[in-house]
Amino acid sequence: MEKKASSFSGQIGFVLAAAGSAVGVGNLWRFPYLAAKDGGGLFLLVYLVLVLTFGFTLLTSDIAIGRRTKQSAIRAYETMRPKWKFLGILTFLVPVLIMTYYAVIGGWITKYAAVYLTGQSAAAAEDGYFTSFITSPVSPVVFALLFMGVTAFIVYNGVEGGIERVSRYMMPILLVLVVVIAGYALTLRHEDTSGQMRTGLEGLRYYLTPHMEGLTVSRFLQILLDAMSQLFFSLSVSMGIMITYGSYVKPDVDLNKAVNQIEIFDTGVALLAGAMIIPAVYVFSGTEGMSAGPSLMFVSLPKVFAAMGKAGTFVGILFFVTAIFATLTSCISVLESITANCMEIFHSGRKKTVLVLTVIYLAASAIIALGYSIFYFEVQLPNGSAAQLLDIMDYVSNSVMMPFIALLSTILIGWVMTPDYVIDEMQRGGKTFRRKKLYRVMIRYVAPVMMLVLFLQSTGILA
Repeated sequence: MEKKASSFSGQIGFVLAAAGSAVGVGNLWRFPYLAAKDGGGLFLLVYLVLVLTFGFTLLTSDIAIGRRTKQSAIRAYETMRPKWKFLGILTFLVPVLIMTYYAVIGGWITKYAAVYLTGQSAAAAEDGYFTSFITSPVSPVVFALLFMGVTAFIVYNGVEGGIERVSRYMMPILLVLVVVIAGYALTLRHEDTSGQMRTGLEGLRYYLTPHMEGLTVSRFLQILLDAMSQLFFSLSVSMGIMITYGSYVKPDVDLNKAVNQIEIFDTGVALLAGAMIIPAVYVFSGTEGMSAGPSLMFVSLPKVFAAMGKAGTFVGILFFVTAIFATLTSCISVLESITANCMEIFHSGRKKTVLVLTVIYLAASAIIALGYSIFYFEVQLPNGSAAQLLDIMDYVSNSVMMPFIALLSTILIGWVMTPDYVIDEMQRGGKTFRRKKLYRVMIRYVAPVMMLVLFLQSTGILA
């Protein structure tokens, strides 16, 4: 079968592709506003601890399962235990749902990049610009279809010739752009109408300093849960992507080093994203600007770029091009996971599978993009928020299915298969698995409890 002939050329190719999947819009958009909302340095500290324990456990499990079984999610779990095939099906459904809206968000980012590249940055900073754009029946659809088409073209060209080749160029460029923008943000100075001077370095201090004011047990639990949900969003775990990528990894690759490198790359970009966004917002909007929440990227940042003057246009171009790269590499991994599973299910070749999926997701992207105009409606979710089509897909996939899948997978590996199933793969070829003891404790005891709490909280059962 064609899929099994696919592989990454080596460790660097795999790490860059996996890091590309992990580094997405969540790093540039979600991570900074969560850090600002959840106590700055306090959130960072909690997140880093969780990356090194909880994130490491799930990432290691997915990659090791993929390489050991040489299968994508559905077949992988079936290979481990036939009765657990249902878990593979659930895992497969996560990227199926995510793919319906990821290209839409990618289209939004592409639109803003186009606006800045064509010298219309002033318009993007106006009140109501983003709302008028997403509620249009034409423009969001066009940009969503464009983004979807580019994603499909790359996946169509295969693993080494498409995904790896693009990741080898995009990820280093993305890293350089993030560093450049973060460095520039630290040089910013601005005097507000009251005469108060704020600097980028003060904004960085605000970002890194743990804010403990008003901290309660329930507040800390919320920060912990926010950090855990960000891990899912960021590391691409519990959605079959890393299982699929793991199945493409050659036997001689050291998975221990690979996992470490993916952790460092993903977390590093997230921390740098905070360092380039929060200081800039702080300089021009003060601490009040920190409360922008999810609208930070499309509403608050254009206003910040406008306040920078002529330099703001250039910085805006760099930022949204960076965001395109990050979103595209993640979108590629989502579509690749779906493609790999469909190739195994239907015994079809890559090119035919991708073409069929492209037609399906071009239609799905158009429908979701119209969810703010022609197909607009609101539904009350169990967590109390009002949702449209995109929000519903995001809630079901990220808040319900992913924690539930992670819970079941920790039970399967920790208690049914036993941790040695993964540990043996990590030690393949005489490699040293330095965090072996930590993995045993996490996969059997800590992770299942944390996943259960997260699932109950995200579904509104545990308020």
